Amino acid sequence: MGVVAEVGFSRWPKQGKWLHKRTVVCFDYDTRNSIGGTVVREDSEKPGVMIIQLDDGRFVLSTECQYTLPQ
Repeated sequence: MGVVAEVGFSRWPKQGKWLHKRTVVCFDYDTRNSIGGTVVREDSEKPGVMIIQLDDGRFVLSTECQYTLPQ
């Protein structure tokens, strides 16, 4: 658990341009095995967190995968 000054019951970081965008996600740079997803959080200010909901229902941090906009 933790406390982040920019996140609270009535405080939320400004969201960036990737919010609600579709993405293609892979892991370990293995582009032969990828999965679609949707960005559900993309902080454009502190704390700078990005969360992607994968099409199979899992959630992943942008720091745990590689991602791009679909071609």
